[in-house]
Amino acid sequence: MPERTEYAPGTPSWIDCQTTDPAAAKSFYGPLFGWTFDDFPIDEANGLFYSMAMKNGKEVAAIAPLGDDAAAGVPPHWNSYVTVADVDASAGLVAGAGGNVMAGPFDVMDAGRMAVVADPTGAVILLWQPKNNIGAQLVNEPGTFSWSELLSPDVPKAAAFYNKLFGWEANHMTGAMDYTEFKLNGESVAGGMNPPMPGIPPVWTIYFTTDDTDATVEKATSMGGTVFQPPTDIEPGRFAVLADPQGAMFNVIKMKT
Repeated sequence: MPERTEYAPGTPSWIDCQTTDPAAAKSFYGPLFGWTFDDFPIDEANGLFYSMAMKNGKEVAAIAPLGDDAAAGVPPHWNSYVTVADVDASAGLVAGAGGNVMAGPFDVMDAGRMAVVADPTGAVILLWQPKNNIGAQLVNEPGTFSWSELLSPDVPKAAAFYNKLFGWEANHMTGAMDYTEFKLNGESVAGGMNPPMPGIPPVWTIYFTTDDTDATVEKATSMGGTVFQPPTDIEPGRFAVLADPQGAMFNVIKMKT
């Protein structure tokens, strides 16, 4: 179901990129994924905007300034949001589940109410209670969000936290690579695995669908992007790991048909 009008509580529903140079990020992701942008003022006097990425007239992601976090050493990154029915109630579960509430809950004008939390392994995820904004209106199409994936040295510990917070059930799979599917009411909604290389901190990563992984990688590098994992065939499809010119990392994948 590419077009969405709602998300069940416990479903990943939105992504945004916090970056040190929003204008440069827009110049990169716009041509890469065919996005246009609608700018909403955050601090118009200082030229700060929340830039909504549009694809086929639908809201699919956003670019935002990193702000004070940049001074604290936080690098440019993509955020993953999960819809909840009551953000205050969900945030109230975090400490008891072993996590940490980093910010919130707070209102985002009339769009919704959110909180920023970290799981017990340190990976940050955002909670979203929608009001006038449900999250991504188009998913699983080329140039749109398709998957959130946890990289953590202790996936079972994180999985216990997300079970208490979202009701996710962990399905651990072994084979060529250990992988955990997080399921909500029997449907796969996200994944988790150990970091593929040393030095990667616990983090939620995101995937964009593409109709040609190799071509997307070539275009990204021509615009200053960096390849961390070249196009590689895995069971779900052909994927690659990239970073934009400011350093925010993301994945692209062409799913098998």
